[in-house]
Amino acid sequence: MLSRRSLLPCIGLLALTASCTKTVPDTRDADIKAVKAVETAWVADIATKDADKFASYYADDASLLMPNAPIINGRDNIVAALKPMLADPNFALTFQATRAGASKGGDFVYTVGTYSLTVSSPTDKKPVTDEGKYLTVFKKQADGSWKAVADMINSDRPAQSERPPHKSHRPTRARKRARPR
Repeated sequence: MLSRRSLLPCIGLLALTASCTKTVPDTRDADIKAVKAVETAWVADIATKDADKFASYYADDASLLMPNAPIINGRDNIVAALKPMLADPNFALTFQATRAGASKGGDFVYTVGTYSLTVSSPTDKKPVTDEGKYLTVFKKQADGSWKAVADMINSDRPAQSERPPHKSHRPTRARKRARPR
């Protein structure tokens, strides 16, 4: 009899819990579509070479990860880092997502894609184009807009050493033996 008495409140509690639980609608497809539209607008705004407009797609606390450079944290620092690059007369950047995914909760979307970046060569100022891939994580903001919170690019070019290989000035053993004493 005791087990029946405890069973009824448990069933009631279970029913109450089920009625209070909301099912969150699956908005992943719509979220991905919205972020792809943001990326399309971003590419168009990059062509204006306006650093503030470029950085407006980043959240205030975003991180930008560029090759061979420290992480740039915060939109203001991103603007400062972008200004010299955007002032380059040969600067051009395009990118396009090849894959995207979204969180079931509707607050994060990531895109993976390819980019093409043209800048002036530091030696002869002629245009040099780099192609590679990128990963950007977007977060839905309180106003419903999507902003990049993490953005990373990675060149397809092979890594180059900053210093030429070290050449020893010491004579080899064979040359040492051949020297007259």
